[in-house]
Amino acid sequence: METKFSKETRCFKVSRVFPTDVNNHNTLFGGKLMSYIDDIASISASKLCRVTAVTASTDSVDFLQPIRPSDSVSLESFVTWTGRTSMEVFVKVIREDLLSGERKIAATAFLTFVALDKNNRPIPVPQVVPETEEERKLHETAEYRTKMRKGRREESKKFADYLLTQYPWE
Repeated sequence: METKFSKETRCFKVSRVFPTDVNNHNTLFGGKLMSYIDDIASISASKLCRVTAVTASTDSVDFLQPIRPSDSVSLESFVTWTGRTSMEVFVKVIREDLLSGERKIAATAFLTFVALDKNNRPIPVPQVVPETEEERKLHETAEYRTKMRKGRREESKKFADYLLTQYPWE
């Protein structure tokens, strides 16, 4: 099986926070940040497999610090673990106060992507090899997250059986 280093999937994005990006609390819209997260994670996933990779789940997004208009927002993503056709991507969000230079982790996220062939069928992905301490820690703890993700997915499928598809006005 082909292997790639985590660093080969690493991506970075830095943005300024503009007035149109904030909510009524004068902090970055959560949905805007989630869009940035999915975008950069999808690039990391594609860099690993070099085929179309689709978001299978956003496993978690933890908002830890508010991001204000005086901040820049930096995102870093990389593939932390791979299954047979899927991969886990970690995204770290750092806010930097542009006036003081103070940096804090503003959010973290884990997403799962699946590699697809030209017929939109899942295909095997290269295994990822961690090198740095951060990459190794995320790789070592991925099995637990994978187990939790699979259990949550099964529960979601069961729960969906109870949900109605009929519109209220019908």
